[in-house]
Amino acid sequence: MKILVTGAKGFVGKNLCSQLHNIKDGKARCYGDLMVGEIYEYDVDSTNEKLEEYCRKADFVFNLAGVNRPQNQEEFMEGNFGFASVLLNTLKKYENNCPVMLSSSAQASLTGRFGNSEYGRSKKAGEDLFLEYSQEIGAKVLVYRFPNLFGKWCRPNYNSVVATFCNNIANDLPIQVNDSSVELELLYIDDLVEEMIGALKGEEHRCEFEGVEVLPSKRGRYCYCPITHKVTLGAIVKLLNEFKNQPTSLVMPEIPYNSFVKKLYSTYLSYLPKEKVSFSLKMNVDDRGSFTELLKTANCGQLSVNISKPGITKGQHWHHTKWEFFIVISGKALIQQRRIDSDEILDLEVSGDKIEAVHVLPGYTHNIINLSETENLVTVMWANEVFDPNKPDTFFLPVE
Repeated sequence: MKILVTGAKGFVGKNLCSQLHNIKDGKARCYGDLMVGEIYEYDVDSTNEKLEEYCRKADFVFNLAGVNRPQNQEEFMEGNFGFASVLLNTLKKYENNCPVMLSSSAQASLTGRFGNSEYGRSKKAGEDLFLEYSQEIGAKVLVYRFPNLFGKWCRPNYNSVVATFCNNIANDLPIQVNDSSVELELLYIDDLVEEMIGALKGEEHRCEFEGVEVLPSKRGRYCYCPITHKVTLGAIVKLLNEFKNQPTSLVMPEIPYNSFVKKLYSTYLSYLPKEKVSFSLKMNVDDRGSFTELLKTANCGQLSVNISKPGITKGQHWHHTKWEFFIVISGKALIQQRRIDSDEILDLEVSGDKIEAVHVLPGYTHNIINLSETENLVTVMWANEVFDPNKPDTFFLPVE
């Protein structure tokens, strides 16, 4: 399949083209039998001759080209409606009736706060043009009205408040929030790209629109992305500040599968300046080695790394409720555990040569001994709760 992407250098275009290339190169193998051949990337600096060639050869067209921030209002119609006319006329010139996707906007509804939007009027004109084109020549047309978009590579201080907030907070720049209760409907770029690839396969989601409300319909005139998130500005800012503080607090917020938090965190990280890509951790060092907390969570405990010098024994304590995993990743160790009301000792020899996880049991005093006389022992430790110095649930008691 030969695919034309207009607006290929824009936010959506770059993300879509990168995944199309992954499919073409055999790197993304999760789309069944979809085969991608040539990818024609067209943008504002491309020549008319290239547009002619691409329109003659294409098997599918993604029209993502458009104007968001013109010098004057007239450029909205010229950039959004005008180019759509050129594109469709060029396809008609070569009698190419391939499917064509149009990137429109929720503002095209021209309802509510969008009622006087020149941008919305230009998008609505483009929609009408595409729908008339479909009726005229019978080509399949897919008109998508996108809400607010966010994700990696979105330009800050342009037309995405999420991109601006992510960039500014990551780079210690001020942000302005006039009303934190304002709610946005947000579409994540990866969800958008998945829908675009579904459209390539003939699996687009169809709908009708009543104002900005989406009404799913198998035969609807419009298309939509089924996964969006409605979030207030205040909630976005709160989350971004938590992300910013993570290197100090070590606390990772909950990031469930497909959640807005997970997608926003990925977006935020894409705006980090190079000097913040790495950060120091506090190593608690003594003559036995070191202990360093790596990561904490609100509900799933914490992760640490312990380094023991040759011959050193650490631990010799027990817990009421706390339990742990000890995972030796380098060196050789003896882990001993004894129920506090018993003399029986459970000895477990473990090594970084064959990595395994050892349950450290509640109600059992335990230790970990570096069996090497020359090498450090490195152990990753997970505990089921974040350490609370006011209630450590840790009581000294030798195993032997």
